[in-house]
Amino acid sequence: MSKLFGASHRRLQRQFDTERLADRIEQRLFREQVADEDRAFIERAELFFLATADAAGRPNCSYKGGDPGFVRVIDPLTLVFPNYDGNGMYISMGNTIENPHVGLLFIDFENQKRLRVNGVAQLAAASSVVPPYPEAQFVVKVSVRQVFPNCPRYIHRMQRIEPSKYVPRPAARTPVPGWKRMDWACDVLPAGDPARVPEDGEPLR
Repeated sequence: MSKLFGASHRRLQRQFDTERLADRIEQRLFREQVADEDRAFIERAELFFLATADAAGRPNCSYKGGDPGFVRVIDPLTLVFPNYDGNGMYISMGNTIENPHVGLLFIDFENQKRLRVNGVAQLAAASSVVPPYPEAQFVVKVSVRQVFPNCPRYIHRMQRIEPSKYVPRPAARTPVPGWKRMDWACDVLPAGDPARVPEDGEPLR
C-alpha cells in the first residue's frame, strides 16, 4: 500500500509506464520525517514556496524569504517559520486556518537542488519559539507528513546577487517598502505601521 500515490497518480503512471519507477522512488527516497541531510538543506535555505488551499480546495502559492535559518527544524517531525509584515491580505495564512494541509518547496537555484515537505500547519504566537524571530507577527508550525527530493534537471541555475534589505534582523532598522508610501496605500495602513511616519518625520493624519 503506497503512502504517496492514490488512484489518480496510478492512472497516469500506468498510462506512461512509470509505475515501477514511481514505486522505486517511494521506496528509496520518500520519508515521513526530516532526515539530518534534509535539516541541513532546509536550515541553510533563504527561500521556499508555500502551497495552501482554502476550505473549498482552491489553491494558492506564495514565496517566503528570509535569512538562512529562518526555517527551523525543531525536531524530525516539526518545522517552524515566521510570518513577517506583508501586504495585509493573509491569504496563505488564512487558508491554513480553514485547511491546514500545506506543501513547502525548497529550491537552491545555485546548486540546483530541491526538496518537498508536506504537512499540517498551525499558527502560533511569535513568543512560542526561542530564540524569537525579529519582528515576526506570529509563527507557523508545520507537523511533517511527507519529505522527498525532486529531480533537479529543470531547475535553472541562477546566481544570488544580494539578500533582501527588508528581511527583519536583530539590532537593525527594517526599511519601509516604497509601496506603503504610495497614495493608494498610505491612508489605510494599520495603526502603528512604521510607514505611517513619512520620511520627513511628520505623522500621517
